[in-house]
Amino acid sequence: MTTTEMLLRMGLAVLVSGFIGFDREVKNRPAGIRTHILVCIGATIIAMIQENISATAFDFAQGHPEFQGIVRADESRLIAQVVSGIGFLGAGTIIVTKQSVQGLTTAASLWAVAGLGLAIGMGFYRVGLLGTIVILLVLSVLNRMIRMPEMRRLEISYHYSPEMHQLIHEAFEKQGVVVKDYMVSIQCEQPVIYEDSYLLEVPVGFSREELLATLLMHSEIQSIRLRSN
Repeated sequence: MTTTEMLLRMGLAVLVSGFIGFDREVKNRPAGIRTHILVCIGATIIAMIQENISATAFDFAQGHPEFQGIVRADESRLIAQVVSGIGFLGAGTIIVTKQSVQGLTTAASLWAVAGLGLAIGMGFYRVGLLGTIVILLVLSVLNRMIRMPEMRRLEISYHYSPEMHQLIHEAFEKQGVVVKDYMVSIQCEQPVIYEDSYLLEVPVGFSREELLATLLMHSEIQSIRLRSN
């Protein structure tokens, strides 16, 4: 393999992984451009090393017929280690909380980028380029085409009154919001303060401003906090 060929493969790896990393960077995900480029470059280098090992073993066996059948090079050994090893890096981007798991898409994109690096490092340019296009379509276009309900966490603090709980649920029904989980804590003061925590499934087209405006109309409410789950 010539130096020009090596530089071509590494440059292509930087290009394709940079596109995918840019998508993750713009969306403020744990792994951005540099991480994706380094993963892809690393996989490319390992694939080129494996290819050179195989070529060296083949040339040696041809030059020394007495060693044919003895000298071997498994072309999948190093590649298999990359495929399994990248899982440890991907695990570092996954954040697990009590209510949700975040970072799975970024972990999957790192694993896919490693695959692109292996393809490019082995000289399968069409696989690398087509794979890049498909990955970008999945990360960008597919997310816009398929809109799924989102989960939000709403925390409300209010002075207790018999009708307040009903008014909150009426505001949810008006917005088409579904309560998936509910927790309450009570401060035994005068007046009594309820602190409700709702896990909400909000529909496509949900208006956060309208829901908050509806809730803030009630003077009993002391504070509201709405966040992505």
